Amino acid sequence: MSQTSTADVVVIGLGAVGSATLHRLARSGVRAIGIDRFNPPHDKGSSHGETRITRVAIAEGAEYVPLARRSHEIWREIEAETGESLFHQIGLLMIAEGDQGPSHGKASFIRSQIEVADAHAVPYEMLDSAEIRRRYSQFLLRGPERAYFEPGGGVLEVEKCVAVQLQLARALGATVRTGETVRAIEPSGSGVAITTDKGRIEAGRAVLSAGSWLPGLAGGAIRKHTTVHRQVVLWFRPNEPALYEPERCPPFIWFQGAGEEDYLYGFPLLGGTAGVKAATERYLGHVEPDAVDRVVTEAEAQAVYDRHVAGYLRGVTRTLVKSSTCLYTVSPDAGFIVDRLQDGRVLAASACSGHGFKHSPALGERLAIAATQNGALDPAFALSRFG
Repeated sequence: MSQTSTADVVVIGLGAVGSATLHRLARSGVRAIGIDRFNPPHDKGSSHGETRITRVAIAEGAEYVPLARRSHEIWREIEAETGESLFHQIGLLMIAEGDQGPSHGKASFIRSQIEVADAHAVPYEMLDSAEIRRRYSQFLLRGPERAYFEPGGGVLEVEKCVAVQLQLARALGATVRTGETVRAIEPSGSGVAITTDKGRIEAGRAVLSAGSWLPGLAGGAIRKHTTVHRQVVLWFRPNEPALYEPERCPPFIWFQGAGEEDYLYGFPLLGGTAGVKAATERYLGHVEPDAVDRVVTEAEAQAVYDRHVAGYLRGVTRTLVKSSTCLYTVSPDAGFIVDRLQDGRVLAASACSGHGFKHSPALGERLAIAATQNGALDPAFALSRFG
């Protein structure tokens, strides 16, 4: 039998942004319910795969810098409260030859990174090829590469980040409902009515943070201005694992050519992982999240190895330890979409475009304030920018 529940705010989707939003709502004493069709942290969306890179200077735009800074503060607050280790501040290395390397809407990602760092007083070093070789012998340079090193960057343990925030939210009184699918979100009185496969919820406001399922739920302009892309993530076995220990290998982004897909990002061996995590990004085709092929073929894995790993990462073999797929929800300018829908009753946060996890705690904090205190949202993320 279906049932009707009530809440001040309902959060739909409990990945990176949703778990953070539910946590911040619970901290403020709001009656909050969080819903997810799976059991987060899970491997069906965009918030899994062990690790994510974080940094303070954000080449995608200066508007992200306050989010990154605040997120780093929140991770440290959560670590102090729980004793968990979530953020490994071991730096970030970004390698390119000259200014090549378009990505995330920027013609030269590394040049944009430097400009944002300079404008916001973010500490960094520029390394020439000789210095890169001296510090990081695992990287097999091809020519006159240079590197940007940001000591304040590092690695986030993503599943743990999601799980810890949900645990804290529950402890603070939030209700977490998993294995429940939202069917509709409609105006009701001065609030919203949320219909799921298990009942109905009446709430004052809803936060829609369902990742790649959000366009289908929100429809309208969000669906029009987003596409969902399948990504492949791989872990290759190293025969020189000492080169990839966190003390010797920061997470890295390596621009290997002039095309948007001509780059590799990777991670050190963290927390007992047996393989070096390495991946690139692909934007060909559009997928529906419930119809994604989640099997990574041997041919896919070896194509990434041959194009992006072989001849670049010393001692990393083509032996695949494991693989995974994840989903990117992408906007036309690779920027976030954070806006009000249904006359402000619904707050939507989507299209993190492959660079959202690092910002999720601060974004969750902003969404919680917007949902309960009518706090302002950043106009840089408004749907109206697409016309």
